[in-house]
Amino acid sequence: MTTEDLTPSTPSTPSTPSTPGNGTVLVTGGTGFVGGHSVARLLRAGHRTRVTLREPGQEAYVLAALRDAEVDPADRLECVVADLGADHGWAAAMDGVGHVLHHASPFPITPPETAEELILPARDGTLRVLAAARAAGVSRVVMTSSFAAVGYTPKPGNHFSETDWTDPDTEGLPAYHTSKVLAERAAWDYVRAHGDIELTVIVPTGIFGPQLGDRISGSAELVRDMLTGKMPAVPVMHFGVVDVRDVVDLHLRAMLDPKAAGERFIAVSGSSTSFFGMARILREHFPAAADLLPSTELTVEQVVEAAKTEPALRQAATLRGRIPVISNEKARSVLGWEPRDARETIVATADSLFRHGVTLPETTGDRS
Repeated sequence: MTTEDLTPSTPSTPSTPSTPGNGTVLVTGGTGFVGGHSVARLLRAGHRTRVTLREPGQEAYVLAALRDAEVDPADRLECVVADLGADHGWAAAMDGVGHVLHHASPFPITPPETAEELILPARDGTLRVLAAARAAGVSRVVMTSSFAAVGYTPKPGNHFSETDWTDPDTEGLPAYHTSKVLAERAAWDYVRAHGDIELTVIVPTGIFGPQLGDRISGSAELVRDMLTGKMPAVPVMHFGVVDVRDVVDLHLRAMLDPKAAGERFIAVSGSSTSFFGMARILREHFPAAADLLPSTELTVEQVVEAAKTEPALRQAATLRGRIPVISNEKARSVLGWEPRDARETIVATADSLFRHGVTLPETTGDRS
């Protein structure tokens, strides 16, 4: 991967110059997909950067991502242990910090037994970060929320903007979505109650793009499974796509621009796509995988029936084939954000997987 893979697709830059003198930037969730790209981008911009780890030894994930990004941290990177589930470590983590990028949030591989297993650490962890930041005199926290907190309650026309909220009591809403709604609501309530710390929230849709380091993101696992023949059929489901590099770019703009204080910004590249639409894009750009990619899209009725025994399909069943129309106008007009096209992002995800060792299995071309 080259350094060009981590730069914005346009020549525009954040509205306020990215100056190292603004203090150390603290990144929570720095071992994750968005966090790894954020750390690389911050270091390249000259910021002293501190990353919180849940436990000792996870620094290796951060360093692997930086090697992949071809970024030398020199003496500008520090890793500290501070878990969202405990108070210990957060005061030290915030010492000397000017801004916080709060990416960390629980994201289980399998659905939890109870919603509280996700809701409590997501909400309480966010409040713990905000309280520690406020106590340390941090000027602004930029929090990563999710479109799960915006667009999963049906509405006429299915048009969604920053003014929309998912109702946590929506029937069939997954626990993860509920946790994102309640965590973001709690963050805004905290800031309104105290008034002496700024909050900006970034609301990404499905995040794809180049992988960094030794672990593959959940979205890239989806693309990998498509490319390697593990998903011959996909449910009908439409969603927004955004490139991880553009998500990070929007976070940095929000961190530095005075106009971002107290605002919420949706991060989406443009029109919604679908699993089957992604398969078409991959088939066009990677013809060697054509026979392995999904060839069938399940109907709404088939998805609803299958979801009775397959928890992974319950979200698609709840959406019932609706096509969300998601606006990114606010991020464009207020912060000058210009995201990549979703097609470019999907292709970049696959290219990255191939660079990280994913190979196509042999196929006879007969999938009947």
